[in-house]
Amino acid sequence: VLIVLYMLCGAAVFSAIELPSERAAKARWAQRLEGFARRHNLSRAELRRFLRAYEEASVAGIRVDDVRPRWDFTGAFYFVGTVVSTIGFGMTTPATVGGKIFLIFYGLIGCAGTILFFNLFLERLITVIAYVMKSCHERQLRRKGVLPHDSRRGSGGSEVDSLAGWKPSVYYVMLILCVASLIISCCASAMYTPIEGWSYFDSLYFCFVAFSTIGFGDLVSSQNVQYESQGLYRFGNFVFILMGVCCIYSLFNVISIVIKQSINWILKKLDCRCCHRCQRKLFRSRRNVVMPGNVRSRRNISIETDIINESDTDGRRLSGEMISMKDFLASNKVSLAIMQKQLSETANGYPRQMSSNSKQNGFSGGVGALAIMNNRLAETSVDR
Repeated sequence: VLIVLYMLCGAAVFSAIELPSERAAKARWAQRLEGFARRHNLSRAELRRFLRAYEEASVAGIRVDDVRPRWDFTGAFYFVGTVVSTIGFGMTTPATVGGKIFLIFYGLIGCAGTILFFNLFLERLITVIAYVMKSCHERQLRRKGVLPHDSRRGSGGSEVDSLAGWKPSVYYVMLILCVASLIISCCASAMYTPIEGWSYFDSLYFCFVAFSTIGFGDLVSSQNVQYESQGLYRFGNFVFILMGVCCIYSLFNVISIVIKQSINWILKKLDCRCCHRCQRKLFRSRRNVVMPGNVRSRRNISIETDIINESDTDGRRLSGEMISMKDFLASNKVSLAIMQKQLSETANGYPRQMSSNSKQNGFSGGVGALAIMNNRLAETSVDR
């Protein structure tokens, strides 16, 4: 529902901004088309047939200005890069039936492998950022005198034990990724502006569209026939796009955690207010309703052992009494967690043994990018 509302708001804003420009462009094009047909004594039908033929040629990569060949080896390599990275600029598309069939199977494996690469990059990046931030935190505590200087050698103090469970905040990680993405985009834009002839703002716009894998195709780099230092420019273009896509992908996943935390905080606030009102109504209608506080205190949920321990609530449920919505959602949450754990064990080929080291290092169930960051950031801890 929230995504649909967000899309509706975005559609309203873009329609208000871009619709007048589209209407003005259509009016200018109609005037130029009418004037050209009148000067050259052409009918509108003949002129439109010619323009449709050019549109078909444009799909095959033919342009008015000279551009690089689309299907030589370097052009094909650029194309498969846009396919597996899911950028999909659209300036090059297969025109034959064989090419379209091959693209379906090639993209199926290539996109899956690239997503795996992005997830592995995210794992390494979060690990490095957490290690650096933890080292900085240790130095700061040593300067304040909270930690002894030989704590790394294993003094066994309570301060060291408490620091062992320290995790970086997701907000600091998001700030670091924002700065890194901005630096890469600014450096790439400084390269694109003189070589491609774009304005600096258009270069920044292209960087975001390409790095976020939106890939409209209105601006595409490295498409001219010849550049100064062409080999160096194409290598720099490849490196910038690779680094930018990885950083923006990581940033999107961290931002998704912030959005999730914000939505959970809002739902908790709304749930607390609704619970008080619902409890009053239920107390008036029925006497023996299971309260959320009782359910929480009498249930012991263990995801690792796939067991839900209940004491007094089982007897009450067997008596046919009502359960609270919170109890119902909690049981569904545990069922989803158990399902994720079983899927992860099936994918690995064996049941995963949860040791104390694995609990500290994260990956306590779940699949995908959110599972990679699970328990590695302070706001994704189990106790929260």
